[in-house]
Amino acid sequence: MQNPSFLSMYTQLIASPSISALDESLNMSNLSTINLLASWCENLGFTIEITELVSAPGKYNLLAKRGAGEGGLMLAGHTDTVPFDDSRWSQDPFSLEIKDNKFYGLGTIDMKGFFAFVIDAISEFDLSKQTQPILILATADEETTMAGAQEIAKHPTLKPARCIIGEPTDMTPVFMHKGHMTSAIRIVGRSGHSSDPERGLNAIEIMHTVIAKLLQLKEELKNKYSIEHFAIPYPTLNLGHIHGGDNANRICGCCELHIDIRPLPGLSIQELQLLLLNAIKPINDEFPNSVSVVDMHEPIPAFSGSNDNALVKLAEKISEEQAVAVNYCTEAPFIQQLGCETIVMGPGSIKQAHQPDEYLAMEKIEPSKKIISQLIQSCCFA
Repeated sequence: MQNPSFLSMYTQLIASPSISALDESLNMSNLSTINLLASWCENLGFTIEITELVSAPGKYNLLAKRGAGEGGLMLAGHTDTVPFDDSRWSQDPFSLEIKDNKFYGLGTIDMKGFFAFVIDAISEFDLSKQTQPILILATADEETTMAGAQEIAKHPTLKPARCIIGEPTDMTPVFMHKGHMTSAIRIVGRSGHSSDPERGLNAIEIMHTVIAKLLQLKEELKNKYSIEHFAIPYPTLNLGHIHGGDNANRICGCCELHIDIRPLPGLSIQELQLLLLNAIKPINDEFPNSVSVVDMHEPIPAFSGSNDNALVKLAEKISEEQAVAVNYCTEAPFIQQLGCETIVMGPGSIKQAHQPDEYLAMEKIEPSKKIISQLIQSCCFA
C-alpha cells in the first residue's frame, strides 16, 4: 500500500489533536497520532514497537525500525503540542490551512510536521540499497515532563549510532543547548490581624528577603559560568510569577514565587539545586521551616554535544550552516544517553513555536526535504 502524499500526511497529523499539559482538563492522549505514524511506517517495511508510558498512562512512544542490527540513523521527534489560546488563533488550529505561502496549524513546526518530512523522504529510497538501519522515534509529553524521552533512554536494546531530533531549527544543526529548571519557592508564615504585626509572621516580607537572595544568585550565575557558543553565554534566572496574601488588613500567611533557571552544560541540576538551597538557608535559619523549594516538573539537564563529531560535520556540510548552541531545551540530553551522536535539526523556525497561528513557510519545504533526504542517504544508503 502506498503512503499518502506529503500534503496529506501533514494534514492528517495536524488534524490529530495531541496536546500535553499539566492541567488535566487540557491534557490529551497522543495515541491517534502514534497510530497514524505506525500505519505509514508499516507501509514502508518498518517493524513497529508501541509502548504505553509507565509514568503517564494513556501516552505512548513509537519506535519503528527498518534494517537489522545496531547502529544506523534514528530520526526522532515528539508527537505532542502545547495547548492553544482559541481567541488568538485566526483559524482552526487542527485544520491545516494554506494561505500566504504558509502552512498554518498547531504542530506544523513544533513538531509533528517533521514526521511528514521523514516518511516522505524515506519513501523515495530503494529498500534494497539500504546499508544501515533506519529508526523513527516518536515520543510523548515533550512539552511537559519529557516522560517519553526519559523512558526511551532506558530502552534495553536501542543503540543507534546517530540521532537527529527534528525540532524547528531552520535546518541549522544544533550541537548544544541549555537545560531547564522550574521551581516554586513557598513561604509559610503566620497570619493575623494587621493591627498587631508582632503576633504574625508576614510571608510577603520573608519573600522580599528571598528575592534579594535570588537576585544575588542570578548575578553569581552570570559572573561565574560562561560558554561563548551561546548568544546568552551565562545561565539565566527569571522571577516569573508571584502570589500571596488575601486581604490588605490581614498578615500574609502564605506566599509563592515561581522561578525559571536555564543552566549551561557543565552546571549540573544537582549543583544548581544546591546553590538555590544555599541561597535561602540563612532565611530558614532565622525563620525555621518557613521557606521550601519544590520542583514544578522534572528538571531538564543541559545538552552538551561536540561540534566536531562526524554527524555534526555531515550536517554542516549538507545544510551549509555552521552548528550552533541554543538557549531553549529539547529531548537531546535523554536521547544522548543511548550512546549515539546527537544533534537537533529540523524544518521551521523556533520563533513560531508556541505561538498563535503557528506556521511553516512554504519556501522552506523543498530545501528542508532535500537536506533531510541527503542526511538519510549519507547515513543509511552510502
